[in-house]
Amino acid sequence: MAKLDLVEIFKKRTRHPYRPRASDIIEKLFPGFEYFDTPSDSLIVGVCDFMEKNLYVIAQQKPKPDDFKTKGALEKLNWGMLTSDDHSFILSTLNKARTGDQERTYVFCIIDTYGADISMYSAQRFQAFFIAHLIREFLTLPLRTISLILGEGGSGGALAIQVTDIRAQMDDALYATAPPESMASIVFRDPTRVNDALAILKPTARELKALGVIDRIVPSPEDVTDCHAMAQNVEQFLIRAVKDLSRSRIKRLLKKREMRAKQYGVYKRSGPLYDLKRYIEKPLKKAFRKPPPDIKIVNYSSLTEVADHYGDIRPEEPETEYVECGVTAGGKRRGGCGKLIPLKRFLENFNVCPECGFSYTLDATGWIDCLTDPGSFHELHRNLTVDQLLEEDTITHYYRDFLARQQGRSHFKESLVVGSARIHHFRVVLAISEFYFCGGSMGVVFGEKFRRAVDYAIQENLPFVSLCCSGGARLYEGISALMQMVKTIESVNRLKRHGLPYISILADPATGGAIASYAALGDIIIAEPNALVIFAGPRVMAARGFEVQEELVRSHSLHRISKEIYKNLGYYHNIRGIQEVCERKEMKYAVAKYLDLCRRIGYGPKRMRRKPGRKSLLF
Repeated sequence: MAKLDLVEIFKKRTRHPYRPRASDIIEKLFPGFEYFDTPSDSLIVGVCDFMEKNLYVIAQQKPKPDDFKTKGALEKLNWGMLTSDDHSFILSTLNKARTGDQERTYVFCIIDTYGADISMYSAQRFQAFFIAHLIREFLTLPLRTISLILGEGGSGGALAIQVTDIRAQMDDALYATAPPESMASIVFRDPTRVNDALAILKPTARELKALGVIDRIVPSPEDVTDCHAMAQNVEQFLIRAVKDLSRSRIKRLLKKREMRAKQYGVYKRSGPLYDLKRYIEKPLKKAFRKPPPDIKIVNYSSLTEVADHYGDIRPEEPETEYVECGVTAGGKRRGGCGKLIPLKRFLENFNVCPECGFSYTLDATGWIDCLTDPGSFHELHRNLTVDQLLEEDTITHYYRDFLARQQGRSHFKESLVVGSARIHHFRVVLAISEFYFCGGSMGVVFGEKFRRAVDYAIQENLPFVSLCCSGGARLYEGISALMQMVKTIESVNRLKRHGLPYISILADPATGGAIASYAALGDIIIAEPNALVIFAGPRVMAARGFEVQEELVRSHSLHRISKEIYKNLGYYHNIRGIQEVCERKEMKYAVAKYLDLCRRIGYGPKRMRRKPGRKSLLF
């Protein structure tokens, strides 16, 4: 392939209108392919014989120029994006594949999508939950799996079917935390700044292979429209992948998936050799590596799908004695009754107006006071930072400037606070989002602290409680931020293997990668009233032209929908939605009653044999 800059690759190759689609590759490679009847044109699923194996193919399909012949087709906003219906169908397909001969059954995923469908239709059908459950399924599926990013891999829509044993990408394909337009819209408030977004995302196959996101790079033909040549290259990759996987036992592959997920976001190497390498390379990198001159951070709220001033009520002057319900620190009214509430009464009610129930985003300190017995919380891994996990040259000047802006906004040093505590005397491990540090965004420190907290819960044989209050992924960490979804889901898998109860609390807002990963996998899911629970934030949806009706994706509405899940378990599989909506002041009791129920029915920590003289602890 001729050498092009990143923007040219994106415009002239990755999104070339006549670039071969998944259906073109399938027709070339798999004669006799048996197509399944899928819910939409964006999903192709079927089965065929390949190298004497029973190969299930799951493919995303972007539209072709011929698809845009009618006015309705031109107005369709979710072309190439899988809906909740599509994701449900994939789960059914994987369940069917499980019933076959493990040694002969393989799964091959072809990825080419802008991202998952972010319409209200899918959001009301727990789209984020489906993404989390699909990632979990691919981590635990007892079959050999392969994936290929054929054109574009966008966000959770790609990740949902990409976590396989062998992962490849065409050398002119791009895989990123968000589509470039969405990235530009979120970070710069300008969707036309695609070139700046691509410079930050670093979505190329070479970069992703270095990060361990993919394993292999498949060459593309010089002519991007040459379907025959592209299919030949894909076939060579697939033949080699099947041969390589056939040499490994499934049990070993499952273990490898787990180990790989744990390592995402921990890239910094140590030792004399690496220290010497940094000493030699650092001056050269500073001399030659310069960011684009026109990139700048708009403000501290630019890195999340929900702005991190969302719901901010903290008074500008701490000595203020009253809070005007519905007015933020910046003086803007966001609802509420407008009454003056004594500050002490307001704080004692955990940032909820006692007159009308209007609530404001609560910080991690407030949630610790709300949930735990006084004085029982002990923080773990408080000083873990990005510098301890990422190589210095991957942390841009703009990212450091952004992190510096967070200082003083929170008592904590990162967007996830973990520790041990007691909830009505039940010992637990807690993982609480800190919204006032970078909007509670998921980054490499967030994922690593979550993993370590789960490790501690397993070590101490304790239940796990998480509280999600997040505005999305930390986009300046690029694909590493997206991979924390896989890391946290793998951690939840280990919790469940050890039989430990996991309670997930959804606070306002619960959005982005957090709700599409660990937060959707609780044995019990509790939400606070009126919490926003959605994969893509409302302003991202609006920027992409989708209708936004926030009331339909608030906790009370989704809780009502959850009651209907039991009438359609074939569609929702293991998803159960939100079990309870609970006021903040009652949340501690709600968590304690579920912990008590788990203990009474024997689900959860088993009593550990202790040395004589050592006290036995409840949970």
